[in-house]
Amino acid sequence: MKIVFMGTPEFAAVSLRELVKAHEVVAVITQPDRPAKRGKKLMPPPVKEVALASGIEVHQPQRIRAKEFKEVLAKIEADIFVVVAYGQILPKDILEMPKYGAVNVHASLLPKYRGAAPIQWAIVNGEMESGVTIMQMDEGLDTGPMLLKDVTQIEPYETGASLHDKLADIGARALIKALKMIELGKTKPVPQDNAFASYASMLARDTGRIDWSRSAVEIERLVRGFYIWPSAFSHLEAFGSVKIIEAEIVQNELSCNQGEPGVIVDIDRKRGFLVATGSGNLLVTKIQTSGKKEMEVSAFLLGNDIEKGWKFE
Repeated sequence: MKIVFMGTPEFAAVSLRELVKAHEVVAVITQPDRPAKRGKKLMPPPVKEVALASGIEVHQPQRIRAKEFKEVLAKIEADIFVVVAYGQILPKDILEMPKYGAVNVHASLLPKYRGAAPIQWAIVNGEMESGVTIMQMDEGLDTGPMLLKDVTQIEPYETGASLHDKLADIGARALIKALKMIELGKTKPVPQDNAFASYASMLARDTGRIDWSRSAVEIERLVRGFYIWPSAFSHLEAFGSVKIIEAEIVQNELSCNQGEPGVIVDIDRKRGFLVATGSGNLLVTKIQTSGKKEMEVSAFLLGNDIEKGWKFE
């Protein structure tokens, strides 16, 4: 099959690396280069780097639905479009261009967690499992019929970063399997049941702000789910905004509330500081202050004075 691949971030790049080993990828569509976080230098998307290294033609339209670019796509005469975290909505006339339409690699067990951030919200919401769905695309937001699913467990200490990498690998393998099924005419599309659908809203910087009135269990999941982006954070006295990188739910005699939510109720210089929540206490073990690297709280306490009674808010 002649394949046009559409994707942008590292999650998509993993699928592209596997795809070029097994199929003819005739073109790659990705987002335009963007300025780096620090400085103004334009940086190519990870998918573009993989495509160029593989000698594949790259297109970076500002708007994929622009008339002039639709004409470019039509001339390629692809058999199928493969879409993985591209970042733009494909209209009906583009979806219908190829013989086999367009398939998508989505990082959730649809119909749960449609939308932009299924990986992170699955952890934050306490799901026990996640996975990847290969879906035939339609005009809706992750609403198309399902071709294949691959399930994996969410481990007790899984983070958004570790689950991202796990699902990227699973998705790449599932994609190759699904394309083989399509070639052989063995797919059996299964419609999604909208009654079980949920939406994984897009993440913003402020999404990671900790509400200490929530339970220790909920906050610990938020810390893991939003690592590396957007990170769980809170404001602490003279240190300003502090990212909470790692935290543990306390299961001993200190687990009962001993203060107002957000208050540091105890300090263990070998492990971290204990913070009261709406239900139970949370042991914060690794943090990152503004302009600094991630640091174990035990190391942070060697050069910084923090006292019981200080409050995160």
